[in-house]
Amino acid sequence: MEWFDAHTLARMQFAFTVSFHIIFPSFSIGLASYLAVLNVLHLSTGKPVYLTLFNYWKKIFAIAFGMGVVSGIVMSYEFGTNWSVFADKVGPVIGPLMGYEVMSAFFLEAGFLGVMLFGRNRVGPKLHCFATLMVAAGTFMSAFWILSVNSWMQTPAGFAYNDQGQFIVKDWIEVIFNPSFPYRLVHMVLAAYLTTAFVVGATGAYHLLKSKKSTSDDYSPLSKEAVKKMFSMALWMAAIVAPIQMLAGDQHGLNTFKHQPRKIAAIEGHYDTVSRAPLILFGIPDSKSEKMNYVVEIPVLGSLILTHTMDGTIKGLKEWPSADRPPVGIVFFAFRGMVGIGMLMLTLGLWSLWLRHKKTLYDSTLMHRFALCMGPSGFIAVLCGWVVTEVGRQPYTVYNLLTTVDSASPVSAAAISTSLLGFIFVYFSLFGTGVYYILRTMSRPPSANSDELNHNEPVRAAGFAPSVIRDSDKGIKP
Repeated sequence: MEWFDAHTLARMQFAFTVSFHIIFPSFSIGLASYLAVLNVLHLSTGKPVYLTLFNYWKKIFAIAFGMGVVSGIVMSYEFGTNWSVFADKVGPVIGPLMGYEVMSAFFLEAGFLGVMLFGRNRVGPKLHCFATLMVAAGTFMSAFWILSVNSWMQTPAGFAYNDQGQFIVKDWIEVIFNPSFPYRLVHMVLAAYLTTAFVVGATGAYHLLKSKKSTSDDYSPLSKEAVKKMFSMALWMAAIVAPIQMLAGDQHGLNTFKHQPRKIAAIEGHYDTVSRAPLILFGIPDSKSEKMNYVVEIPVLGSLILTHTMDGTIKGLKEWPSADRPPVGIVFFAFRGMVGIGMLMLTLGLWSLWLRHKKTLYDSTLMHRFALCMGPSGFIAVLCGWVVTEVGRQPYTVYNLLTTVDSASPVSAAAISTSLLGFIFVYFSLFGTGVYYILRTMSRPPSANSDELNHNEPVRAAGFAPSVIRDSDKGIKP
């Protein structure tokens, strides 16, 4: 296969667009839940610090949500342009699931998003809190349906074939709740929560470091309280969820070992079937010679992790023809990147517990710098995880049933390369601007009146006094 043939370019284009897209849902899923928690805490305690944080993070959520929607729409068109055979073959199964995602999840998010962002003074705190909860529920339901679609492609179940060779639904329950779906849903949602936690924690750490050096009035007492609160909440999430994520990952690995042994062989780096398998910490895969070079390993631990027994057997890649094996190097290193970042997350969470015990959580400059550096770690881990998932499934789009080569459209390489270059330019320009604005917003400290000022600016330009806005729920009086 030539490197730049149409099939390879189509895969590169989809990999590029999905990598951009997954960044934003992995953030917005967790951030929507964080906003819901802040709203509930403010409604139940009446403390202004929670409302200050809500107003601070809701602007960032709005931008991330918008970029996630835009980047996701592009992929649906790619199914028709570059992967029309795949769309035709699996459309009767995944088409309705994608429709359910739009109707039950996206409409729920979009329907309540405006109330959450702009309607607090109009509908009152209780209904506003309900709207925020519905947005959070919508993001979770969106993840539910998308993970159901992708999990079915990994572990297809509940289907039959019609006369045209299409996959059709035999049992919807088996299709939706296919063998890998529960594990992958839990793993992804927890990853989204950790991603958000480390972004929030990094933002809090940045302001804790900055406030120590600041001599201006940028940090009011409420701003300082809000910074400490967001930092504390983020590290509680890291300390609690990181260990749970490791347990979820272990169960997900056992499920993958059962249903996708080729992927496990690539993840573990085993070319030969082996009992009492070691855990390979590092190595250089050599697929031509079918061996691992420069291996650093721990004896027996591989079998213990994957089979929960000392004598467990792990199949090697030689059990399958070379054409049916996933690219070993990409899967092997991406998995270790994900696990390595997970260990750093766990370290930060446990360290935060120790500092809480010593009552120095807000005083440790080293901790704050570590938390700041860990800000993008969740995004990197999510990208590594999806690389393992998608590349590890190759050479199939529907595992063992439909190959990637047979899924592609009869489109020329020139057409795909032109659109790929266009995507690269537009994505980096558009989403680069959005990310820059998010980072600039994060660089400003939380302020009690920042949301009010932003809300009042267009009305001032129209000639109304700020007091009219604050009393707008009572009606505008001449």
